Amino acid sequence: MKHSINVLQFICPTGFYGAERWILALTKHLPAQINSELAITLETDSRNLTLVNAFKQQGKIAHEVPMQHPYDYAVIQRLVNVIRERQIHVIHTHGYKSDILGVIAARKAGIPVIVTPHGFENSTDIKLRLFIWLGCQAMKFATKVVPLSAQLCTDVRAFNITEPRLEYIQNGVDLSEVEAVRDDPQYSRHTDKKRIGFVGQMISRKNIDALLRIFADYYEQDDNVELVFLGDGDARAALQAHAETLSCAHAISFLGFRDDRLALLKTFDLFVMSSTLEGIPRCLMEACAMGIPVAAFDIPGIDQLIQHQVTGLLAPLHDEAQLLQHWRTLLSDPQLAQSLTDAAITFVNDHYSAARMAQEYSELFTRLTDPAQRGDYVQA
Repeated sequence: MKHSINVLQFICPTGFYGAERWILALTKHLPAQINSELAITLETDSRNLTLVNAFKQQGKIAHEVPMQHPYDYAVIQRLVNVIRERQIHVIHTHGYKSDILGVIAARKAGIPVIVTPHGFENSTDIKLRLFIWLGCQAMKFATKVVPLSAQLCTDVRAFNITEPRLEYIQNGVDLSEVEAVRDDPQYSRHTDKKRIGFVGQMISRKNIDALLRIFADYYEQDDNVELVFLGDGDARAALQAHAETLSCAHAISFLGFRDDRLALLKTFDLFVMSSTLEGIPRCLMEACAMGIPVAAFDIPGIDQLIQHQVTGLLAPLHDEAQLLQHWRTLLSDPQLAQSLTDAAITFVNDHYSAARMAQEYSELFTRLTDPAQRGDYVQA
């Protein structure tokens, strides 16, 4: 690569979850010739954003673009101004709202736009479903749509988005921070109780009610156990209220968003998921890299990380009895758990490193900005 490329990562904040951490992992591992900047909408509930602070800690520039209200489309021109003032060559969007705004801004500024779907929702909320639909319509006008998983590619094709506009770059995660915690003896357990844990957003598709039901059943036969939730989201209040009605409520903790999530993840004896819809969950990659045994429902996205009886244990979707049995197996058979986690560590390191992902994105950015290489440049 002979010339530098200015890439603007654009996201409308929802917290500090998979997409936000994914941006940090990508920009950390891109080569020096790719100059990454961040644009993030500054809304009434999004002050002092963790992503902005973490991005600046990488020595990079972050732009907070003000929005007066959630439907303030004047933000598009503000984004165009950033693109022109910073001489941005490519804008890269993440999330339904940022896809809509970013695609329009890119068209006005006359630059390529890459949309990366991080996952879809199966919520029944009408407003959210409308945003999803609009975001998917916006993808049709992107230069490239680059999902994180094979299943997400299939989902995108349902909206008539196909090759060459559609291009697949497999997800990756910055494993160095996970490995640093995993291999540091200072991070240790504080209790003899077996700890079952979940990390992630508390939203409908995570189906966390199922984890509460399964834990209540498990607790009836073994009370030397606790359930720990790390994360936040729209469903948290209802989930906590439900948990408080259970006889095992005192053994369930909702810790919210935590900066020390990896240190806490290391204390888990079992990582559990009951999602009904996923991309490729970053939290699951981190659990695998940390060496924590995994039990989850067998759905697309999760099955790209967990092969049943090889890197973890999977149950058919909604088969809570089978998932409960997997919990019992992994917590009672340390030899099996160790063999699965050893295989999971190897698999994640071989296939899902952020360095590999960043190299593929670097090649894509180069193609889209180099006239000699952009034969498959698509613009509707």
